[in-house]
Amino acid sequence: MVVRPRSEVARSFFLIVVLSALLAGSLYILRPFLPGLIWAGTIVVATWPLLLWLQGRVDNRRWLAVLILMACLVVVMVLPLYLTIDTFAERSDEIVGAIRRLPTYTLFPPPSWVHDVPLVGPRATAEWQRLSDVGPGGLLARVEPYLTMAARWALGHAAVLGAFGIHMVVTLVLSGILYVHGEAAARFICDGAVRLAGPAGEVAVTLAGQAIRAVAMGIVLTAATQTALGGLGLWAADVPVAGILTAVMLLLCIAQIGPLLPMLAGVIFLYRADANVAATLLLLWAIVVGTMDNVMRPWLISRGVRIPLLLILSGVIGGMLAFGLVGLFIGPVVLAVTQAMLRAWVQGTPLASPAASDTKPDTKEPV
Repeated sequence: MVVRPRSEVARSFFLIVVLSALLAGSLYILRPFLPGLIWAGTIVVATWPLLLWLQGRVDNRRWLAVLILMACLVVVMVLPLYLTIDTFAERSDEIVGAIRRLPTYTLFPPPSWVHDVPLVGPRATAEWQRLSDVGPGGLLARVEPYLTMAARWALGHAAVLGAFGIHMVVTLVLSGILYVHGEAAARFICDGAVRLAGPAGEVAVTLAGQAIRAVAMGIVLTAATQTALGGLGLWAADVPVAGILTAVMLLLCIAQIGPLLPMLAGVIFLYRADANVAATLLLLWAIVVGTMDNVMRPWLISRGVRIPLLLILSGVIGGMLAFGLVGLFIGPVVLAVTQAMLRAWVQGTPLASPAASDTKPDTKEPV
């Protein structure tokens, strides 16, 4: 047994303290950029195979492949926001007119089919009928407290829109930097993990990357596909505010609620407008779009990594509740790495990555 001199022990201790203080200070300074850095790292890890594929198609010119991917990112991130703002601008007169008519608006009687809805039908019919019997102004008196609360919340969170725009710009800039220097960043992270945990550290980093890709493929791609198809159905059926309903649909699909609620709102509007054929076709399309995730999501996740589907879904939902939208990726990564490390510790075996194939991962990838 080698006994180190006290001076060397004290030196190592103070070195650790200084490094810890410097790291804490650096994280505090970079705190405004951390959400953008997390999002940028997630996007780059999830789309790195696509970058390598594009690079091979453009004569191995990395800058051109990065330029193409950055253009796609700008479209994907800005287009939904633009469509929402454009829809509000186009319907501004109708929205203002509807607000002005609220004091004199009389709610129509409930349709007969509402009473037949299981569990909530009779109660919903009674409440609807009561609001209808009140006459003009009854609906406004009932929803006014909620409108006041919503207005206060919106005013209190107005700064969130500005922060969202800043994070979007930071995410785009950092994504471009990581695309260009992805291998160097990956090597630094892997070296740090190996320094902390030995060979198991690199396996944990690889597993984290696989979990991110599994979520991107299985959750995000499925949500984007359902949203695109659902929005196409709303647009083809000529439903008003289709852009807003599509944006809401994307959020609900990512949150694993599904696209049915916004599409059913379009169906109800069409039936109210006596467009029965379009409403029926949209209803059938909503059923198809709403159930396709049961097949598409497990298939896409199984192509990325052999992680239990229940673990992925639990991480997605729990991560969103704990950390917000960025928890969509943080949750599955934490659960996947924890499960693998706990299993290795219980079984007394080295940590192994549960990859979908037995082939060694491409060393060019950033995880």
